[in-house]
Amino acid sequence: MIDSWDPAGRGVLRLPSGRMVRGRGLLRAYPMGPPPTFGVYLLGKPATLVAWESRWVRWPDLWLPSDPVDARSALQEAWERAATERVELACRGGRGRTGTALACLAIIDGVPAAEAVSYVRQHYDRRAVETPWQKRFVARFAPGTPDLN
Repeated sequence: MIDSWDPAGRGVLRLPSGRMVRGRGLLRAYPMGPPPTFGVYLLGKPATLVAWESRWVRWPDLWLPSDPVDARSALQEAWERAATERVELACRGGRGRTGTALACLAIIDGVPAAEAVSYVRQHYDRRAVETPWQKRFVARFAPGTPDLN
């Protein structure tokens, strides 16, 4: 049984495969509806404990993940779990790091790397992926790419 998000819910991104993930900013009010079953938190410091299973990716604001291999692993896990669970990705503001991570999930899901930022801006937040180096990170995220920085 799939335990997914309401497709009309705030911050919910439907990937081409039909998987849905929620992106959000931790500084904003908590959205209505059920909690996630798994979260990936993209922050410079460890995230506050949550009541659901989660994973922290060290990712300073406006920059790139400190460990790109760990980030890829966390995003792969998020994508796999989104097939049957409510998965959320979040950073403080919900646009730069979260948008970058969502664009990477779109690539895992089959969106060409050159189109992933546009896809997330169209379907999640028009200001997602804030910096040139975040855009470059997405462009280099294609499966099998060893150097993500």
